[in-house]
Amino acid sequence: MRGYDYAQCGAYFVTISTQNGECLFGDIVDGIMGLNDAGHMIERWYWELEQKFPDIQCGNFICMPNHVHFIVINVGAVGADLCVCPYNVCPNGDGNSNMGEHTGSPLRNEIRVNQGEHAGSPLPRVVQWFKTMTTNAYIDGVKHHHWQPFHKRLWQRNYYEHIVRNEDDLNRIQHYINDNPLRWQQVQLHPEQG
Repeated sequence: MRGYDYAQCGAYFVTISTQNGECLFGDIVDGIMGLNDAGHMIERWYWELEQKFPDIQCGNFICMPNHVHFIVINVGAVGADLCVCPYNVCPNGDGNSNMGEHTGSPLRNEIRVNQGEHAGSPLPRVVQWFKTMTTNAYIDGVKHHHWQPFHKRLWQRNYYEHIVRNEDDLNRIQHYINDNPLRWQQVQLHPEQG
């Protein structure tokens, strides 16, 4: 979104596709994603985001044959008051989120906002690190484990992101991620969909 600060706290839904839509990470059989070794490697690097970026929490994740979907939650810089409101201002104006009682969901924690305080790792930096680490590991797999080679680059240059705006949005995206293998034949990124 033009002008949006992707370093501020909040949840982000990300989709990254392989270059040319190549199916490199496994197969879907009867609505279940079966990861190959490359797919397992992709999944491991996703969970490493929390180690690399202490202000990032990993949410739902799915590795599909030629793309990944995931949610990352930027909880803010260590020692800072945390925020989850995507516009760095809480809706009720008193510094507290009015999204309801605490339910264990990262978007419903009782959290205060300090305007102007550095929030955390910018989303583009998080995505770039993930793409770099998985590309390097995939190249190693091609060299040492005979994984299917890719042409020029593993991932498409850009990625899709969506700022999660509220609990309903989060629930919809979580269902979308979880149900993605069941809908593989209809998914826009399916090779037969063009």
